[in-house]
Amino acid sequence: MTRDDALAELKSHIEPGRAEQMAAYHKQTREVLGIPNPALNDVTKAWRQTLTVDERVALAADLWKTDIFEGRIAAAKLLTQARIRPDDAAWKLIQTWVPDFDSWAIADHVCMAGQKRLVADPSRLDAVEAWTTSDHMWTRRAALVITLPWAKQNFPKPAELQARDRVLGWAASYVDDPEWFIQKAVAWWVRDLSKHDVPRASAFLETYGDRLKPFARKEAGKYLK
Repeated sequence: MTRDDALAELKSHIEPGRAEQMAAYHKQTREVLGIPNPALNDVTKAWRQTLTVDERVALAADLWKTDIFEGRIAAAKLLTQARIRPDDAAWKLIQTWVPDFDSWAIADHVCMAGQKRLVADPSRLDAVEAWTTSDHMWTRRAALVITLPWAKQNFPKPAELQARDRVLGWAASYVDDPEWFIQKAVAWWVRDLSKHDVPRASAFLETYGDRLKPFARKEAGKYLK
């Protein structure tokens, strides 16, 4: 499938009048077509089922380069799958996208794809750790969003607990960051963690809670008594 073929299929799902609403909501300056997310899900699911891994990676790269809002989200969805073998090319491509992040919707869809690749090979956390000191706010934020699976495990193994503590260390380094999206990401991680590991979430907030912005402190402790 070529990029033009893929774009033509995506554009067949445009809803008139939706583009303006989406552009305003997502604060986009790039082109927005106006395609609802369920349609994107259906289209990309079909692509995943019919294209080889190499073809999916190539198409994802081409769709990302269009800089169309739905094109970039579709690119991420093409790679959002637990089992991709081999997946080195997919992981490499995802990493190249991170410096381009400039909005939460695109970033979060890519991070969902990245989560699968990290779980498949946790040694890739070494690469993510480098993101935590980036000058690019969205890259720093991505380090927490892409590691959310380690906040959600109910019965983590020793290595998974080590990864959990590692990411909590990254979150601790963010608590004085004034960026709203960084504060929100810390709150998101700790809030999700609190559903599965109350002692660690409580300890984090006891140590760092006063240094978070009030809204982030409240959100992080939402499920803690």
